[in-house]
Amino acid sequence: MPESKVRKSLGILATAGLEPYKEKACEEYMNAQQIEHFRKILQAWREQLMEEVDRTVHHMQDEASNFPDPVDRASQEEEFSLELRNRDRERKLIKKISKTLQRLEDDDFGFCDLCGVEIGIRRLEARPTADLCIDCKTLAEIKEKQMAG
Repeated sequence: MPESKVRKSLGILATAGLEPYKEKACEEYMNAQQIEHFRKILQAWREQLMEEVDRTVHHMQDEASNFPDPVDRASQEEEFSLELRNRDRERKLIKKISKTLQRLEDDDFGFCDLCGVEIGIRRLEARPTADLCIDCKTLAEIKEKQMAG
């Protein structure tokens, strides 16, 4: 796994105050302990993102000024625009996390949407909202590149 993905994975786990899941020999995939592990990760991640949204709203309310200087005003508007784009991405991610939590409740978590195989604990720790196994995701990305090119 590339170093940046390992750092991201560890960041998500740290957010939840968890260590990487240690699988036991002959352990059933997506057993109660694994489900609870991922529930904690997803809930902590969602809470962290929601706190960021709240911070942004407060920051924008506190910092909103009507600068007489057009350059200062434009600079502030650009800063707010960038923050709003970031929050929009986070809003979409919160929605995806909520959808993934529902999949946990429906016993539909951890298996590829296309081929039905196990996605794998490490991949899910790196990307808890993953709904495709690595092979199907790779094929989808290749098809996407072909369509764009």
